[in-house]
Amino acid sequence: MPPRRQSCLDLSSELHPERQFARLQAQTRRHFLRSLSGGLGTMFLGTMASSYSTVARAAELAIDGTPRLDFRRDPRNPLAALPPQFSARAKRVIYLHMAGAPSQLELFEHKPELTRFDGQDCPASLLAGKRFAFITGVPKLLGAQFPFHQVGQSGQWISDRLPHLEQHMDDLCFIRSMRTDQFNHAPAQLLVQTGNPRLGYPSLGSWVVYGLGTENQNLPGFIVLISGGNTPDGGKQLWGTGFLPGVYQGVQCRSHGEPVLYLDSPPGVGVAQRRNALDAIDELNQQNYDQFGNPETVTRIAQYEMSFRMQMDATDAMDIHKEPETVRAKYGSKVGEGSFANNCLVARRLAERGVRFIQLYHWGWDSHGSSAADALNDGFIKRCHEVDQPIAALLSDLKDRGMLEDTLVVWGGEFGRTSMRENRSGQVLKFVGRDHHPGAFTIWMAGGGVRPGMSFGQTDDMGYEIVNDPVEVRDLHATMLYLLGFDHHKLNYPFQGLDQKLTGVKPARVVAEILA
Repeated sequence: MPPRRQSCLDLSSELHPERQFARLQAQTRRHFLRSLSGGLGTMFLGTMASSYSTVARAAELAIDGTPRLDFRRDPRNPLAALPPQFSARAKRVIYLHMAGAPSQLELFEHKPELTRFDGQDCPASLLAGKRFAFITGVPKLLGAQFPFHQVGQSGQWISDRLPHLEQHMDDLCFIRSMRTDQFNHAPAQLLVQTGNPRLGYPSLGSWVVYGLGTENQNLPGFIVLISGGNTPDGGKQLWGTGFLPGVYQGVQCRSHGEPVLYLDSPPGVGVAQRRNALDAIDELNQQNYDQFGNPETVTRIAQYEMSFRMQMDATDAMDIHKEPETVRAKYGSKVGEGSFANNCLVARRLAERGVRFIQLYHWGWDSHGSSAADALNDGFIKRCHEVDQPIAALLSDLKDRGMLEDTLVVWGGEFGRTSMRENRSGQVLKFVGRDHHPGAFTIWMAGGGVRPGMSFGQTDDMGYEIVNDPVEVRDLHATMLYLLGFDHHKLNYPFQGLDQKLTGVKPARVVAEILA
């Protein structure tokens, strides 16, 4: 008699009764149908055979019928570097996000007319149809709190709050006409960092690593460093992957202590023991993948392997002890602190080691004036001091090493600040501050193919409304992707019936005027 075929429900093998019961509990209808030689699964596949070639051809095309870029990789090496769609000007990105939205009117936007009308009632024309987070009634206009001057061959204006950065003004490209449609921090940060104010969308860094991979397979392709004492309002979704595979998520690291918590082996556990344990876990995960085919299982295997390699490489990359004292002094960094200065120095070390996207968040720029900590005449001054020297040192270091030309450095917040002094319930606050303003804000970029020493866009004499060349957040994203070698329409991922893109479905343009 021929041996009978064992179905997924056949428990007559010589398993221990408890293991038999556990195996039975793990069975599903899917297991049952798959085990049948003439089951419904086989019948369905038979009916699909004739249309397989048509489906395969369609999968190679985007929804608009144009050829789809191929982002497939060996599942065991999901961060493998891929070539850009066309020649790129930038190989990597260092994004410096000032969480809370710094006031452009105290840093880069010189508006003498606003200063001339300081303390006067705000004209009704500036208030009509506007939504504010806190301002009510008729607020007072508020001139710049610090003096401005022109610097460099480009003659750009800057306040006295950033004396180190002003030495690099001829390297910076300003966009003074950014705008957003979000006026609260979390959704505005999500829009800037993911292209969408709602949760569940991939971050800018995730899109870049999905498209390009990373050069160093012993470090994550997307690393996040946080300073200022708090996580940004948008939370970890700001560096999440949304519907992209989880392997492209940003990895939050630290510039002091263990780069990632629990990365080091426990006391008494050697490298060989760790390797043996990891091999056993990988084997179990591989069996799970062979059985269920869930791509996230392969991601898990790759992440375990990455963690093992990071035990050596990440510790070395984050160790600023290895920098000369003169370099640490240049940044104003201090070993053992979780500071923005340390993070900028680490960012340079990561860029040198081939990390594709390095995201720094520095919290504390929400200058409402409700307390000393968030006042323009107190906490804001401290924030400027914390970032001025490190940013200047980072730009200088990149330039000296010949890396600025292919490293895109971006600085900015999630929106701007109002031209009016903030009040609460119609009453002037004790400290000086400004409310959220989505209608106009300033960012700057350096290196990576942008024109140095220039300004693009313009606001009115009050610094309130954009009068020339508005730039949407999606335009900024399209421009960054272009510098990295991608048409933003082509860097997409099929999800829920759409070829999803960082720039969304609304029209977006590359800001060609700022390209070198």
